[in-house]
Amino acid sequence: MNIGQIFMQLLPGMGVTLQIFFLTLLFALPFGMLITAGRMSKNVIIQAIFRIYIDVLRGTPLMLQLLVVYFGPYYIFGVQISSSYRMYAVIIAFTLNYAAYFAEIYRTGINSIDVGQYEAAYVLGYSRMQTFFQIILPQVVKRILPALTNEIVTLVKDTSLAFSIAYAEMFTEAKRIAAAQTSMVPFIAAGIFYFVFNAIVAFAMRKAEEKLNYYD
Repeated sequence: MNIGQIFMQLLPGMGVTLQIFFLTLLFALPFGMLITAGRMSKNVIIQAIFRIYIDVLRGTPLMLQLLVVYFGPYYIFGVQISSSYRMYAVIIAFTLNYAAYFAEIYRTGINSIDVGQYEAAYVLGYSRMQTFFQIILPQVVKRILPALTNEIVTLVKDTSLAFSIAYAEMFTEAKRIAAAQTSMVPFIAAGIFYFVFNAIVAFAMRKAEEKLNYYD
């Protein structure tokens, strides 16, 4: 079987990988902003809760978090797990994990903005919401894009961890075909997919950075 035929067999798994990638970004990017708001709260208790959340999610392996989210309902509450829950468990675990990383990236970007800009906006009559969304956020997005790019590229590769709960994404399919054919070609095809997908993501993010580089 040639590599073209193997790519055809991997197409369903590639679709699942893309689904994990885009759904994780869809939920983790805004959720990360909410975590940032909690982390930067003036309430010490709320701030501590979100700090602990970030530390735990960043300090433990994503694979372990996948296993906890998938098996937790059964081991802790005795809830029967259906095969359809695998997809939900993957998206929940990936969202919780990446939101923690995005939250710290957002926080770093927000803290990098000079406090004088807040004061100037207040003098000009801007509300706190207007100040954040019209003045602060556009600058934050520009500053955090390189760090976001690194995390998003990592996410492309991390989608392969879904195999730990037997969710049939592209890497799982590649392993199955390789075992059936005793061949390395499926792994080579998988590697090509990840490389090309990462190259597309990196190119898109680089174009976004160039567009926001208004100093040039």
